[in-house]
Amino acid sequence: MQAYTMAEARVRSHCIIQRAHGLWSIGFGCRGPLLFSVLCLCGLLMNFSFAADGAVASDPSKTVGPNACSECHKQEAEAWKGTHHFKTFREMPRNTEANKIAEKMGVRRIKSESLCLNCHFTVQQKNNKQEPVSGISCESCHSAGQDWIKVHSGFSGKTAQTETKAEKDARWKLADSKGMIRPRSLYRLAKNCYGCHVVPQEELVNKGGHRAGSAFELVSWSQGEVRHNTWHSKGKDNVPASTARKRMLFLVGLGVELETALRAVAKATVRKVYAFEMAERADRARKQLAAAAKAAPDVPEIAKLVEFAHSAGLTLNNERSLTAAADGVSKLLASIAEKYDGSTMAGLDSLIPGPDKFKGTARNASATN
Repeated sequence: MQAYTMAEARVRSHCIIQRAHGLWSIGFGCRGPLLFSVLCLCGLLMNFSFAADGAVASDPSKTVGPNACSECHKQEAEAWKGTHHFKTFREMPRNTEANKIAEKMGVRRIKSESLCLNCHFTVQQKNNKQEPVSGISCESCHSAGQDWIKVHSGFSGKTAQTETKAEKDARWKLADSKGMIRPRSLYRLAKNCYGCHVVPQEELVNKGGHRAGSAFELVSWSQGEVRHNTWHSKGKDNVPASTARKRMLFLVGLGVELETALRAVAKATVRKVYAFEMAERADRARKQLAAAAKAAPDVPEIAKLVEFAHSAGLTLNNERSLTAAADGVSKLLASIAEKYDGSTMAGLDSLIPGPDKFKGTARNASATN
């Protein structure tokens, strides 16, 4: 099969969309309620059988549900209840566009078949059956909690005041080993986001007419309505990410976008919307990373990401090279997330979206956890 250029990708993609699906575009410049109610707002991995490579699959048999988390995280739960993540549980099954997609895919009930459960709900194993218990929730981001929830909140059998630093460090290390994904695990969190915001299923797009992905960016989407950073202020403030943290969100998010799109192109099988949109997405990400490399020359790993991005052609029948490129990006991103804290990346500031680009408004804290 012949390679397709990015220009061809754009033209063919838009023509196909307009003729076959009657949409403006897939994944870019999304319009209408489907942007929020059919695609997940933040990202965050859900319990999907066709998980994007590298994303962390959540195990429904180990899901404890959001009520277990809200026993301590009251403010965070209240913030969640004001998001599209929460509302999708009731709204999505009633959404006209969502039901049209489901019909095309042969899905009779959105809440009962895995194709939709994967990214739109939190799923729990009950009586040998997988049952959606909420919309996108705590464990969608932080992984199913059965193995770690008591460890992370147990203060090593003491209290917050009497637990020593060594005990606290050991507690968090144990929680990590049992599968908890904490905010500091930025690369793994980002993988969860992009694992659904970049749709990991070719047929769902080409046959079902589902958007190929959200116009997703990690800073603007994490700092809007989904922000729930109230724990360390004891519920007094929903603290925005620091400047350094935003730099890391921006950079790691771009890298994960590239990695996810490369893997999607690698798996694409036909010259249709999915392949075109994923190639365009990968090309856009590598251009943005090239700009980031110029803006932050003291972080040489960014230039290396760009090298990986151009090491494989964005063509069909190129799975081996594209997967190798994505694997290289993955390893480098994990290293960047561990090595840097954003303090040496001031050059990125002009590239990072400002508050006017945030998706929704973060809830103001109003009580103590």
